[in-house]
Amino acid sequence: MTMPRASMVYPWMVVALLMLAYVLSFVDRQILTLLVKPIRADLAISDTQMSLLMGLSFAIFYTVCGIPLARWADRGSRQKLVIAGVLFWSAATAACGLANRYWQLFLARVGVGVGEAALSPAAYSLITDYFPREQRATALSVYGMGIYLGSGLAYLVGGAVIQFAAVTGPLSLPLIGDIRPWQVVFLILGGTGILFSGVLLLIREPPRSGSHAALPFAEVWLALTARRRVILCHNLGFGFIALASYAAASWIPSYFGRVHGWGMAQLGYTYGLIVLVFGTLGIVSAGRIADLMIRRGVEDATMRVGVWAALLAIPASALYLFTGDATLAAWLIAPATFLIAMPFGIAPAGVQEIVPPAMRAQASAVYLFIVNLIGLGLGPTAVALFTDYVFKDDAAVGQSLLVVTVIALCLGAALLAAGCRPYREALAQQRA
Repeated sequence: MTMPRASMVYPWMVVALLMLAYVLSFVDRQILTLLVKPIRADLAISDTQMSLLMGLSFAIFYTVCGIPLARWADRGSRQKLVIAGVLFWSAATAACGLANRYWQLFLARVGVGVGEAALSPAAYSLITDYFPREQRATALSVYGMGIYLGSGLAYLVGGAVIQFAAVTGPLSLPLIGDIRPWQVVFLILGGTGILFSGVLLLIREPPRSGSHAALPFAEVWLALTARRRVILCHNLGFGFIALASYAAASWIPSYFGRVHGWGMAQLGYTYGLIVLVFGTLGIVSAGRIADLMIRRGVEDATMRVGVWAALLAIPASALYLFTGDATLAAWLIAPATFLIAMPFGIAPAGVQEIVPPAMRAQASAVYLFIVNLIGLGLGPTAVALFTDYVFKDDAAVGQSLLVVTVIALCLGAALLAAGCRPYREALAQQRA
């Protein structure tokens, strides 16, 4: 049962609180991308090792833990799961600030991934139960704004840290001792998340749509395999778009530093504002477009919007990497960011429509498993491998980024286009 339309103030407050949690998660997740230079220098590591901190260390446990945590979300309190996740990943973020060795930072990043795995499956399920179908793409896109608000803030914070470090150098803190400025950032972010978790007590559990009992795992598996064609086209298609997105988010700062000579502080402020403004506009616009198309009878709207966003993002992404002028390149990142952001609210909205209500969180976890394993697990590392082992030149990071982005977006668009008809069929089956 969904909430009556007259009572939509509280559901939107829930979306806002969950979106703020998502903002915190992406600040914690993405802050590393602007701290590549100081961390590499302090820990004496390569681009490939750094990419494992940005991607694989986080993604493996984020994806693996997502499915059992989603079963909790389908059976127990989603509010308690979200709060526990925020507390866990915030403590792990603070632990990143205490790391003095590569392996210590790697393990702390694993902890961040484990904690963050609790958030989105539970959030998707909560939001879906609070909103009618014709508003879900918009509501889930507003929640998805956290990706770009958080990433933008991560770049802004990273730029401020680099500027601060240039002036102050190492710091000495009570009980901790000497500490580098990049470590202070993690300690502050971890403490902020721990404090914020208390605010999430304001979230109430809505009535669950359909059956209140979660399906046994065997039934979940049967339901997914019965829809395997659409699930694979949907999840892999959006996964390759996520690969392009994470590749860009991880290496654009280094590209501007190595190729255009920008300082990381300057890049942090510029790129941070672009991501914050245009990423947010892109994800919300896609949600509104998809909801409008659904009201007009376009049943596979979430898939179609994803196809067009990926296709248009290909030339948009190539343009900023081809220009030799840094200022023009920065301006050209804006439309690329807008387009590549569009799919990440409509994608989870599409998942909710084609599975039984009692397995929505678990279907979302499978979606997140595939999307993050491909996007976050491979995106940053794919660029680093091309830079380190194909071009063998740190200054070739732009060429690496171009190759990875174009291939990923082409694959994403093709898979989503192939999945439109199976999506319509799965939707009809679910309504029968």
